[in-house]
Amino acid sequence: MRLIRYTLLLALLLESCASVDKYNAQLNALRNEKDLKSDVDYIQHKLEKLHPDLYHYIAKKDLDYKFDSLRSSLTTPITSSDFYFRLSPVIASIKQGHTQTFPLTKKLKPLEKKIASAKGTSPLAQFDFELFNNKLYIVKNNSNDSTIKVGTEVVTINGIKPLELMSKFSNTFTSDGYNKTFVTRRLAKSFSRFFYYQNGIMDSVYCQLNYKDSIRSVTLKRLVKSKILGNGKSKEKKLQQNESHKRKLLGYDPLKRMYSKQLSFPVKDSSVAILRISDFTKGAYKKFYKKSFQQLDSLHCKALIIDLRDNTGGRLREIYNLYSYLADSTFHFIDKSEVTSKTSLWYSGYSDSNPLWVQAIRTVSFPVVACVDIYTYFKTIKGIDQKYQFPIKESKPTHPKATAFKGKVYVLINGGSFSASCLLSSNLQGSKRAIFVGQETGGAYNGCVAGIMPVRRLPKSKLTVSFGLLGYQTPYKSEIDGRGIFPDVEISPTLLDRMNGTDPELQWVLNDVKNLQQAAK
Repeated sequence: MRLIRYTLLLALLLESCASVDKYNAQLNALRNEKDLKSDVDYIQHKLEKLHPDLYHYIAKKDLDYKFDSLRSSLTTPITSSDFYFRLSPVIASIKQGHTQTFPLTKKLKPLEKKIASAKGTSPLAQFDFELFNNKLYIVKNNSNDSTIKVGTEVVTINGIKPLELMSKFSNTFTSDGYNKTFVTRRLAKSFSRFFYYQNGIMDSVYCQLNYKDSIRSVTLKRLVKSKILGNGKSKEKKLQQNESHKRKLLGYDPLKRMYSKQLSFPVKDSSVAILRISDFTKGAYKKFYKKSFQQLDSLHCKALIIDLRDNTGGRLREIYNLYSYLADSTFHFIDKSEVTSKTSLWYSGYSDSNPLWVQAIRTVSFPVVACVDIYTYFKTIKGIDQKYQFPIKESKPTHPKATAFKGKVYVLINGGSFSASCLLSSNLQGSKRAIFVGQETGGAYNGCVAGIMPVRRLPKSKLTVSFGLLGYQTPYKSEIDGRGIFPDVEISPTLLDRMNGTDPELQWVLNDVKNLQQAAK
């Protein structure tokens, strides 16, 4: 039995290495126009069949015209990379932020992954960037080079001007609808990723940096992880048991050296609390929110500031759980989710890009998958509007938690607030439960298409396209369709704010709370 197990593992390893070699060999291969046109046909058909709100922001005739024009433009062989820059703007024209195309990137074999991991964080991923006046600035330094100050402009990287690179990728993705805040925010936040897409893996980059009109050249290198080396193997330092538990509870990002969820009290009497949530994907959220709101209740906290800036979303069940601690009356969080047919959710666990071993597991687990498919088929019903709906737990009437917060709520938002952040914000603003401060969100007020998101690998070019199968809408609707949640108080941070370490949105809220408390005395 042990021999069989090792033989299977070796076979899987060899199959994986062979598939990686085969995949990488085609990165620069020319694709003939017939094959690329068949890929256009393939993804257009998948979108028409499975996307539940395909023509919300673009008319069918206009999208058909874009696909037809793309097919007509394919007259000579090109690489998959060139095809990416032609296909992605068409997919982005749907204006659904979760519907996007991904380029081909080099894959690594298991040993190569281990070596790359040991080398540490890539040079540009050690920094957070923002755009001010069409210039790229470093606003957070997570590297070990303390000489690089916040507020430093990135002039060039390996001779490439940041704006030129960002312009190339600016129409390859989209926000939900028509707002511009998300695109601007993501261009800067994902700059290191775009550089990687364009140039591949690099251990160092040569930069020209400008700080207060003083230009200097710097070579940025990988940030080596804090490890103990021994016998050719690297072992992470053991965390103390309480720290390990904390990281599981709060969710930890080792690159940014910060927790996903943090509760703090900016004033001595604990009358004001700040709940910073950087994402809805990491951490044991049920335990965290239960513990946090029990603490707020016991301290008789009067004001709660929820910071959703640059929170790009995550788990629907998490924001539903969080809202149950914020609602002041019985609610239903989401309308019944829309799907295209009684069988569209059969694709929920399917991915054209799955490796062979994953497909093998799915084959073995077919009886379980079949039971789930039968369940979704009978649960999916046609509504009075003749559209198919799949009922979910979050669409049922729900009572607030016993320890639900009853004080004043503020929410900080910006263009990086997207997806689940906006579903939560739409409920909070629609129910008049919170005051919003900052900038318009990148996600739409009236919902999005997300939830279950299979990845489609195009058969010939091998590009991947991801889109949601579930249409989510909150009970509250904005007459301004295609725009985000607008702040009640609009505040845009400046470069000087970043350099001085000031937070104008948070400061406005703290001043407002202070004024209200003084007026109440």
